[in-house]
Amino acid sequence: MNTLKFIARTTMLSVSALSLNMLTMAQVERSNVEDKYKWDLTPIYKSVDDWRQEKEKLAQSISDIRKYKGRLAESASTLYAYLHQDSENGRIMAKLYIYASLLSDQDIRIADNLALVKEVQQVGINYAQLTDFVSSEMASIPEETYKKFREQEPRLEDFRMTIDRVLRERKHTLSEAEEAILAKMSIIGNTPYDAFSVFSDAEMPTPSVKLSDGSTVELSHATFANVRCSQVREDRKATFEAFWDNYKKFEGTFGELMNGNIRRRQFDAVVSKYPSALDAALYGNNIPTDVYKSLVDNVNRNLSTFHRYLKLKARLLGLDSLEYYDLYAPAVADVDLTFTFDEARQMILDAIKPLGEDYSNVVQRAFEERWIDFMPNKGKASGAYSNGGAYDVHPYILMNFDGRYESVGTMIHELGHTMQSYYSNLRQPYPLADYSIFVAEVASTFNEALLDDLMLSRLTNKAERISLLMSMLDGFKGTLFRQTQFAEFQLEASKMAERGEPITGKALSELYGRITRKYYGHDAGICNVDERVNIEWAFIPHFYMGFYVYQYSTSFVASQALSEDVLKSKPGALERYLNFLACGDSKYPIDQLADAGVDMLSSQPFDTAIAKMNALMDEIEKLL
Repeated sequence: MNTLKFIARTTMLSVSALSLNMLTMAQVERSNVEDKYKWDLTPIYKSVDDWRQEKEKLAQSISDIRKYKGRLAESASTLYAYLHQDSENGRIMAKLYIYASLLSDQDIRIADNLALVKEVQQVGINYAQLTDFVSSEMASIPEETYKKFREQEPRLEDFRMTIDRVLRERKHTLSEAEEAILAKMSIIGNTPYDAFSVFSDAEMPTPSVKLSDGSTVELSHATFANVRCSQVREDRKATFEAFWDNYKKFEGTFGELMNGNIRRRQFDAVVSKYPSALDAALYGNNIPTDVYKSLVDNVNRNLSTFHRYLKLKARLLGLDSLEYYDLYAPAVADVDLTFTFDEARQMILDAIKPLGEDYSNVVQRAFEERWIDFMPNKGKASGAYSNGGAYDVHPYILMNFDGRYESVGTMIHELGHTMQSYYSNLRQPYPLADYSIFVAEVASTFNEALLDDLMLSRLTNKAERISLLMSMLDGFKGTLFRQTQFAEFQLEASKMAERGEPITGKALSELYGRITRKYYGHDAGICNVDERVNIEWAFIPHFYMGFYVYQYSTSFVASQALSEDVLKSKPGALERYLNFLACGDSKYPIDQLADAGVDMLSSQPFDTAIAKMNALMDEIEKLL
């Protein structure tokens, strides 16, 4: 197990912008929030003292893992003993990390809680160095020996995916000394992202803008995301110009940070003998690179559908010419779909009924047993996520509920992640419970589709119905087209590095601008993409996560196909979907989705998503 990698990705993060209402609510101190709206962390550890006792015990015991150095091929029982001990260390380390990170996210102003996170991260770093011998040693064991060991020791079945990955990746595994060097280098591998986060989130100067009502707003990331949704076009334009002009000032700095990130991934790929950084990123989960490239090709072939959406957006806004700064404006003015917490909870319970009684009962437990931290408070982490890595307990959700329909969508989205973690942890042994990022967004966007279907069955007011339909189309825009646009940018930037071309802020801006203008139909007069948009790449933290964003798009198209089958009561669809949720890491993700009824090696799920998008636009045009 790559402990550092696991610690880095135990949170399924879905960051969403804060509304002005939420910003007001966020001024409440946590002590003034009712307990029923706050998660209960005592099932993980009763207190920080209990956490510290287990952390110290683990820190002292992990050195025992060195006794297996040079012995992994000794016998089936020795190999199992090592894998079991490694798994147990990882389980405890994840539990320690999750408790510390959740505690810190309650109020990030409390330095002592952040210190707990750093402590367990250091344990992970130490453990990675202690196990630097494992990759090369396991890779040197012949396939026939593994086969014999599995026959002799049935408990090795829990580690079948670990062994299969070792066999698949052996040609990319280096010598023990080389792997030890790479392990030490991994400590500094995240420096570009860490520097980006500190600068972008804390130290970068924040511009201000004067709005049409005479007020002046400081454009933090949260307020920018909020004001760009304004119904006042001149405010949107002024905000857009001030925000991106500020980013443009630091184009060179952001360029060097991204250069370091791209070069580091290229270095890792070359050293480990992969054809490219893309191959290196997808190989571990057995994802053919054609899946990535086909996604980009399919989206490019269907840009006319995206352009149809943009034209519809302009029509609803009453604009002759759509500008990039208009994209987040509400398509229907003065429609206020807001809900109380109790209304939102009941809507979610009604929406998930198609998934059966057991699924609904577990979600009910999540509400009643305080698995969820609902309300914003001073110092609380923004956005939303589900964390299911505490294998022995239950998943936890952080969110900042503000009553908007989008916030209800966020809640049911995170519950999708939670239920996938819950079922995988319930049905799989720990070594097989941690599902791939490739399938992680399927369950969440599936739940969003259920909520939208419920709302469409209830809304009869024309304006509200159009507003909801446009909100659904915004999901296609943001998840299918925008994330694929990001994926294409990442691929082309990586190719620049492979060709030996300089990676500078200016070069990245030119590349991003060219791709963005293509997607938004700039040359065809569909949407004008101002030169200021070129720097938008510097704003996206996901670009520091390797070839990651394409999985939002693939998960989205898969969930559209699966939810259609379940809502239409297609024979066997529900059973296949629930089995998919419980799959964990027991199969490679492409195989999991195939069992659920989606062939990601074909264009079928993509075609289904495009057909659904066009159907939504057909209905809006009829209503108009």
